[in-house]
Amino acid sequence: MVNPIIKTIDLGDGRQITIETGKLAKQADGSVMVRMGNTMLLATVCSAQDANPGTDFMPLQVEYKERYAANGRFPGGFTRREGRASDAEILVCRLVDRALRPLFPDDFHAETFVNILLVSADGEDMPDALAGLAASAALAVSDVPFNGPISEVRVGRINGSFIVNPTFAQLKEADMDIMVAATIDNIMMVEGEMKEVSEAELLEAMKVAHEAIKIQCQAQIELTEMVGKTVKRVYCHEVNDEDLRKDVWSKTYDKAFVAATACNPNKHERAAAFKAVIAEYKAGLTEEQLAAGGALIGKYYHDVEKEAMRRSILDEGKRLDGRSTTEIRPIWSEIDYLPGPHGSAVFTRGETQSLTTVTLGTKNDEKLIDEVLEKGRERFLLHYNFPPFSTGEARAQRGTGRREIGHGNLAHRALKGMIPADYAYTVRIVSDILESNGSSSMATVCAGTLALMDAGVKIAKPVSGIAMGLISENKGKNFAVLSDILGDEDHLGDMDFKVTGTKDGITATQMDIKVDGLSYEILEKALMQAREGRMHILGKITETIAEPRADLKPHAPRIEVIIIPKDFIGAIIGPGGKIIQDIQEKSGAVVSIEEIDGAGRVSISGTNLQSIEAAMSRIKGIVAIPEPGETYKGKVKSIMPFGAFVEFMPGKDGLLHISEIDWKRLETVEESGLKEGDEIEVKLLEIDKKTGKFKLSRKALLPRPEAKKE
Repeated sequence: MVNPIIKTIDLGDGRQITIETGKLAKQADGSVMVRMGNTMLLATVCSAQDANPGTDFMPLQVEYKERYAANGRFPGGFTRREGRASDAEILVCRLVDRALRPLFPDDFHAETFVNILLVSADGEDMPDALAGLAASAALAVSDVPFNGPISEVRVGRINGSFIVNPTFAQLKEADMDIMVAATIDNIMMVEGEMKEVSEAELLEAMKVAHEAIKIQCQAQIELTEMVGKTVKRVYCHEVNDEDLRKDVWSKTYDKAFVAATACNPNKHERAAAFKAVIAEYKAGLTEEQLAAGGALIGKYYHDVEKEAMRRSILDEGKRLDGRSTTEIRPIWSEIDYLPGPHGSAVFTRGETQSLTTVTLGTKNDEKLIDEVLEKGRERFLLHYNFPPFSTGEARAQRGTGRREIGHGNLAHRALKGMIPADYAYTVRIVSDILESNGSSSMATVCAGTLALMDAGVKIAKPVSGIAMGLISENKGKNFAVLSDILGDEDHLGDMDFKVTGTKDGITATQMDIKVDGLSYEILEKALMQAREGRMHILGKITETIAEPRADLKPHAPRIEVIIIPKDFIGAIIGPGGKIIQDIQEKSGAVVSIEEIDGAGRVSISGTNLQSIEAAMSRIKGIVAIPEPGETYKGKVKSIMPFGAFVEFMPGKDGLLHISEIDWKRLETVEESGLKEGDEIEVKLLEIDKKTGKFKLSRKALLPRPEAKKE
């Protein structure tokens, strides 16, 4: 029996997290089992000893998978086994990857694989909040070089109080849900959604998260010492040429600085200016020198470009396109651009452009969710597409990438809180990015707002979004916060901070930090500057359309909703669905029923008002309660020797006894002239208390003949 090494973290509220190593997956470079309650994650890390020739980046791959067996379930589908990663699993991968990647040494280029596997869960504790801790702990007990440890926690605000790593049930009551990753000293990543909170409230939540993370990082440091992995492996993945580096810098930096300070608003012209500098340098080299320099020339010139851009901003106050640090690029937008969709918009900010559509559907169009720990339906969908032509790349588009799923999720979280909870339609937004040079996800939020209002969706408030950047040095002592960043400012800068919200507060955020020493002072400045930018963009949106259209487009489906007593659900559906199918066939409308809060919610949709009204009339008839003494127009369904059965309400037949047909005495029903199919008015006399049968009368509605005089 193996005796594992175990480290326990006390969360301070009666809960504990344990990290166990030395028992499972021992051939991996590092492996841990992280447990909280009955939720258990196995994390492993394997890293190649050498880098592949020519690799000048960190080839990190993070995978997160959930086993259905973890929750005692079978996977769906024909094969009954797990398949490709779900969107939810991909989003967890991104959360972990974005926190880990900046902390590997710059010169470490070995292929590294981090695998996190959910092996046990009871649906109470949320495993994604433990994934970052598990991944970092696996690195901590390995010999892989890593400038951590880090950890991730979720913070929810429930009834005004912040709770670290809330349960599924608690999170449903939260008005703020953020994931924060950090080292013991610095915040590295933030992502989450909230119900229009202030900048100060978001900062407070981040501080609460960081305090919890510090404890978890200290536990990993102690675990590393217990395992004896404080000394990491020796590696050499780069061969540098200092003479070549100095030569590149001395002959290109001044020219690159000129290109950086030229303030050219055109992305491709700026790129051409930078390329011309290195092309001129290479032209002065012999073929032997070019062959010897290889990829190092490009690497060193990349550093030249980065420094030139940063010095231009910090020393000269000039951004690449000539804007001030707070200035937003020119914006124009248009709605109702496409006649086919139920709503459409074009939003263009600088060289970033989104063409977004809205499609309205019925309950039948809802997305079915069948995750390991979540089953249900989604009525608001947002899909984001980033084709290569948006950046001028000549390559094929092969499916939906992780980046597209992540960016789409951010925009989804930004907008979903503005859709009314009782909205009858299923809503799908599709954002196609046609141009990209900085923050296409924020363009998606803005275009999505416009398209929703164009479609007549009664959103609570318009939402705008902005991406903030940072250029800093000397651990943040000298810095510049940039509003509405360009793609190069994101790539060469120190922060990508996206913030979305209404005029009253923040609805979603996503932040990635690439440097150490980011203070809360800088974060607060970035948030307040972001608010100013959001308000400016919101003003541009409302200039195009200030509020949702009063009505849907003529070709949009129409939906009417009626709430019925729960007991009538079966009556509308009928035996084997016979009645509801008949209603749909005869009216041409689509009828769907669901039970909500102890009542039935009936949605009737159709392409024209007549079909909806026909279906509504049938349903109202079924759910109406017969009242003795009331008069009804009915149809004779059958003739019997003792009377006739009349359907006086949909699905409700009553007996019209022969004695109640006319005031005069009848020997046979036929004497009255009644026949099947006749429509007659009848009065409901009574409802039998024991059998529930209905007693009808026709003669009660006829004038009573006067008595004959003697």
